[in-house]
Amino acid sequence: MKVQVLRLVNHKIVVAGCGGMSHTWIEYALQRKNAEIVGLVDLQTETAAALAEKFTLNVPVFSDLTEAIKNTGANLVFDITIPAAHPMIVSAALKLNCHVFGEKPMAETLDAAKDLVLASELSGKRYTVMQNRRFNKQIRAYQELLQSGVIGKIGSLHASFFLGPHFGGFRDMMDNPLIVDMAIHTFDQARFLLQANPVSVYCHEYNPPGSWYKGNASAICIFEMDDGSVFTYNGSWCAEGLHTSWESDWRATGSLGSGAWDGLNTPYAERKDSSDENSFIYPVKKQVFEGSWNGQEGHWGCLDEMFASIEANRNAETDCRDNLKSMMMVFGAVESSKKGEKIHF
Repeated sequence: MKVQVLRLVNHKIVVAGCGGMSHTWIEYALQRKNAEIVGLVDLQTETAAALAEKFTLNVPVFSDLTEAIKNTGANLVFDITIPAAHPMIVSAALKLNCHVFGEKPMAETLDAAKDLVLASELSGKRYTVMQNRRFNKQIRAYQELLQSGVIGKIGSLHASFFLGPHFGGFRDMMDNPLIVDMAIHTFDQARFLLQANPVSVYCHEYNPPGSWYKGNASAICIFEMDDGSVFTYNGSWCAEGLHTSWESDWRATGSLGSGAWDGLNTPYAERKDSSDENSFIYPVKKQVFEGSWNGQEGHWGCLDEMFASIEANRNAETDCRDNLKSMMMVFGAVESSKKGEKIHF
C-alpha cells in the first residue's frame, strides 16, 4: 500500500476577490491550524476592509495582487474573483511563486485556460480549481455504484438539471450562462462518475420564453466518452417550477441494470433478476448504496484535497490539468451550438 507523506507547510494566504463567495473560503482557512490569511485584495478596497472587519482579520488590504504578495510574503492565493479576472489573477500569482486555489471556471475561453495550465507547469506551482460538487457523500456513493459492476458495463449516463435562480449581476449578461457558469459542474461530475473523458459533443442551446438572461440559459448536449459510453445533459437555468436539485437528477444504464441518484437522496441500483428469464420485462432487485466515503462535503471537502495535495507534493484531484478536460466539454458544447454540428476533441 502506498503511504502518503505529508510535509509540514505553513500556508500564507492572500484572498483575491472579497465578495460573498469568499466567506466560505475564509471560514475554512481560519479553522485550519497551518493556514494564515495575510492579506485581502479587491478592486474596491472598502469591500476588502469590510470583509476584514467581518472576520476580525488584522491584515492589510490591497487593490493590486502583485503588491499584496510582495508585501505579505504570501505563498498561496485564493482566487475568488469573477471568471473574466481569473487569467490575470492566476498568472500573476504563479509568476510570484504562489500556488493558486481558484473558483471555476478557469477562464472564459479554452485557449486562456490552456495558457494557465502551461503557466502552472512552467512555474512549478500548482493551480487547483474548485469543483465542490465532487465532494458530496452521495455522489461518491453513486460513483462507487457505477464503478462496482453491479449494473454491468455502463452504456449511458444522463443528467437533468432544471432550476430558475434569479442571480442578477454578471450571470444575467453572459452569452452562455448555463453551459459556462453552471454546466461545468455537471460535466465535471460526469467525468468523475464515469472515470472517462469526452471524445465528441453535439449541443443545442436556446433561450426559452420568459428567460431573464441575455444569453442562452438552456441546453441539450450529447457527449461520446472514451470508454464507449454516452453522456447526455438536458438543462435550464430559467425553469420556473418542477425543479431538480442543484446536483442534477441522474440515471445510468448498464448491461445488467440501472442506477439512479436525484441529487438529494441516497443513490440506488435496480439490477435485473434473471431467475425468471421467461418474463417479457425482467423483474429487478433494488440495492441502495450508502458508499464508503467519509470526507467533508462541498467547498470544505475540496479545500481539504487542495491543501493535502500541496502537503503531499502531488496533483490534486481537481488540478488544472484535469479540470481542463471538463473545460473542453464546456467550450466544445458552446462551439457545437454555434456551428450546429458535432465537435470532436
